Amino acid sequence: MKCAIENSLEDEWADYSPAIPSLSPQRESIPVDLAGLRADQALARLFPEHSRSRLQSWLKSGRILIDGKSPDSKSKVWGGETVQLSPEPADDVLAEQAEDIPLNVVFEDETLVVIDKPVGLVVHPGSGNWSGTLLNALLHHDAGCRALPRAGIVHRLDKDTSGLLVVARTLEAQTDLVRQLQARSVKRHYYALVHGHPLESGRVEAPIGRHPVQRTKMAVVPGGREALTHYRVVERFERATLVECSLATGRTHQIRVHMAHIGYPLVGDATYGKTRSADPRLDAFSRQALHAWQLGLIHPRTGQPCRWEAALPGDFQQLLDELGGGRRG
Repeated sequence: MKCAIENSLEDEWADYSPAIPSLSPQRESIPVDLAGLRADQALARLFPEHSRSRLQSWLKSGRILIDGKSPDSKSKVWGGETVQLSPEPADDVLAEQAEDIPLNVVFEDETLVVIDKPVGLVVHPGSGNWSGTLLNALLHHDAGCRALPRAGIVHRLDKDTSGLLVVARTLEAQTDLVRQLQARSVKRHYYALVHGHPLESGRVEAPIGRHPVQRTKMAVVPGGREALTHYRVVERFERATLVECSLATGRTHQIRVHMAHIGYPLVGDATYGKTRSADPRLDAFSRQALHAWQLGLIHPRTGQPCRWEAALPGDFQQLLDELGGGRRG
């Protein structure tokens, strides 16, 4: 069973991938119906969870033995041979190993888990972050996640954005949650501290795509993907404003891009802001001031509406305190 979803890498919704392969030593017998095949062909049939190129590499390095010997990839098998496989983790496979990383679990049942993600935790492994991610933590928290695409992750938060994330614990729940995201019925509310003083409320409807020159950035671009953000003012300060943003779509960096687009970049956002103010407290904040404080959805199993809230992390709340603001959450 696989959810028929075509998600762009520009979406924050996690794309589906095969279940995570094991790196434990394996011992298998070659079935007689594979007799006459080359060793590399037989191994590809025997271990479909590993790529052909990886199996070839392990053959050459002696990590695969057939009847105790390291065979040539083109030698033939005749059935009944014993294969010993000692996998060697590559970077992307290391990314899929369980790690004992503490999680702040807001809610958990047999269907889903809601996490309050801290600042600095990458959600999914990738270049430069092959370990120490939320995915690694989830695999340690619940070994059953290994059988799910992306360990049950259905949406993302940036590394330096804190707040609520929902993770599925069954394939049925994962499929349902992604469909809710696609239907725009999941309620996601964020607190953002922005430079300047925007109108009391507004909507930003502007397409988002890859920056035409700086490909690691997103931007409002013609032909980009539809993106809609609503915002309202929560509290005003001398040189900044606390706003609540809600997402109708889920594009990468959406709030950061949209608020910068209308002239009110997030405090601390070195990628889309780079705005210096006359207030050293704002300039000293070292990451984007963005927190996913409220999450609402329909429970995939019970059909009941659910809502969770998460208080601001310490650094964000301290900044508001210094500016003279009230407490949130």
